[in-house]
Amino acid sequence: MNNKQTQNLAQEASANIPGKRQSHAIAFVTQAFHRDFSVADLFTFEIMGGISRGLRNSGYDMLVVYVDPNEYNWALPYLESGRVDGFILMTSNSKQNHIHELLAINAPFTVWGVSSSTDHYCTVMGDNFNGGKLATGYLVSTGRQRIAFLGGTARDTEVKLRYEGYQAALQNAGKSIDPQLITYGDFSDTSGGIAMRKLLQQAPNLDAVFVNSDLMAIAAMKVLRKQGRRIPDDVAVVGYDDLSIAESNNPPLTTIRQNISQAGKLLSQNLIQLIQTGLVTNVTMPVELVVRESA
Repeated sequence: MNNKQTQNLAQEASANIPGKRQSHAIAFVTQAFHRDFSVADLFTFEIMGGISRGLRNSGYDMLVVYVDPNEYNWALPYLESGRVDGFILMTSNSKQNHIHELLAINAPFTVWGVSSSTDHYCTVMGDNFNGGKLATGYLVSTGRQRIAFLGGTARDTEVKLRYEGYQAALQNAGKSIDPQLITYGDFSDTSGGIAMRKLLQQAPNLDAVFVNSDLMAIAAMKVLRKQGRRIPDDVAVVGYDDLSIAESNNPPLTTIRQNISQAGKLLSQNLIQLIQTGLVTNVTMPVELVVRESA
């Protein structure tokens, strides 16, 4: 189905749905890393908490929709049936394709983790460039010489910006970029362990690693301990997000804090504002370094 056909269907659906945009429900669109819920879904759970509070304050309910990263025709039935008034897009893989699908059917939606857009949808994201720069700059300031970058999904906008911040901090310190110190996962804890083993094979003399999520960082720390590396004595670790699990980890995880609860509220509130008024907002939230015992 091409974009014109999809748009025509959406317009026909809009004309035939009584009381369109009166369901007072929003679809939270995500993809599960695992068939069953696990620690890998912790970021999703925490941002869902903020979203649900924002929706409740505005009299809206939330419908959770799990999509296949490679499926692009999932949204139209929700609009045709009138089940939801809009979408909060939280997928990581194939996010741009999902954005194009929602634009094609003229759906109201907001997206987490992409930069400001000129299209008619809202965005909320953390200051990823500054987050990458803060994490790496801190490791440089503690005397670390071989600082690795363990990213999330390589094509993800958030990851690209965090890598640019990593590059900037190293360049400011007069350090060159070593490709052997760069690798990627997919934000899941499993991928963090796999990527950490790859880094140790490529650069066994690394003494620090900036990891793009707390979940991947905790998995990376398990791999480091199994290989006899002391944290932070031999290898310092900095994560990203400041999930609830970060402080209780052993050792407690140094990380970049995103205000996940507030991000969730903004995702919901700005989408409702878009639905009710047509106002498009693009928000970049500040981040901060939280120093604990892993670095």
